[in-house]
Amino acid sequence: MDNGKSTLGVMVKVFITGHTGFKGTWLCQVLLSAGAEVTGYALEPSVPSLFVQTGMEKNIHSVIGDVRDKESLIKAMQEAKPDTVFHLAAQPLVRRSYLDPVLTYETNVMGTVNVLEALRLTSSVKSFVNVTTDKVYENKEWHWGYRENENLCGFDPYSNSKSCSELVTYSYRNSFFYNKDAPAISTARSGNVIGGGDYSEDRIIPDCVRAAVAGKDIIVRNPCSIRPYQHVLDCLSGYLLLAKKQFINKELAGNYNFGPDDESCISTGALADLFCEAWGNDIGWATQGSNGPYEANSLKLDCSKAKTVLDWKPLWNIKTAVEKTVEFAKTETDEEKAKCIEKQVEEYFSTL
Repeated sequence: MDNGKSTLGVMVKVFITGHTGFKGTWLCQVLLSAGAEVTGYALEPSVPSLFVQTGMEKNIHSVIGDVRDKESLIKAMQEAKPDTVFHLAAQPLVRRSYLDPVLTYETNVMGTVNVLEALRLTSSVKSFVNVTTDKVYENKEWHWGYRENENLCGFDPYSNSKSCSELVTYSYRNSFFYNKDAPAISTARSGNVIGGGDYSEDRIIPDCVRAAVAGKDIIVRNPCSIRPYQHVLDCLSGYLLLAKKQFINKELAGNYNFGPDDESCISTGALADLFCEAWGNDIGWATQGSNGPYEANSLKLDCSKAKTVLDWKPLWNIKTAVEKTVEFAKTETDEEKAKCIEKQVEEYFSTL
């Protein structure tokens, strides 16, 4: 994919933590399509798993390990000798973080420390991107987007642990990666990502798919909550562009938001409507109070910095993102699923 190769640019050997997850598998596919040599470090894939369904393991060097295991992580990174590192490994679920806050902080905070320690001891690395979340900001329930200079103070254990991960990265960048030969260090904050192959619990699109396949109504917990929904390829294109440009010009390193345009910041109920329209078969949704833990009502990102400094922009609006997700969800065999994400990657990057 020629356009993908131009997006990848100088990056040749790439190391990804969390490669067996939903977003990690998509990133592996983009990098492979662009001709990169990929090494991944992550836990065993869950069941079901996009990583397994696409047969990704046979196309990359996959190391099974835990980011909380510092020595194993350092060994894997040093052996891979990457020029670029993407840190995606995390405990990524808000509601699970309430159930297991210790695991969440161990993974998301000390996991980041360990990745940065591995980075410090691997001389080949020139560019590093720590992927966090839109939820790192102190949420004041504003109706406008948060900018990169807003206060970091996530409310729940997941969001707060990601705020801590940002602070850890800031400290390491200033303490250990300040000289001209050090790698460029950045954090990337993306919105609520959707796409084919996300099987997570307590996420609206996976819940929609499971209900539709079972022929049941979709249950929506908070239909009025507004979120910056975007297709996984939109945020991944931002991560790749950031990694490439800071590789070439270290002065571009910093913190960047990668979220959708305003028209794609919609309520969960509106997202469910789009899903029902794309799926067809007269499926519907209903509201059911969960009496669950606190979740923010409104959250948007201001992505002016990424658009201005990196010349990045989201390409697929929320309607297209939902349609692409449904397209994948209606595939049946593993071979069809693998071909579907390959096709969508090609479609996306051919428009750049």
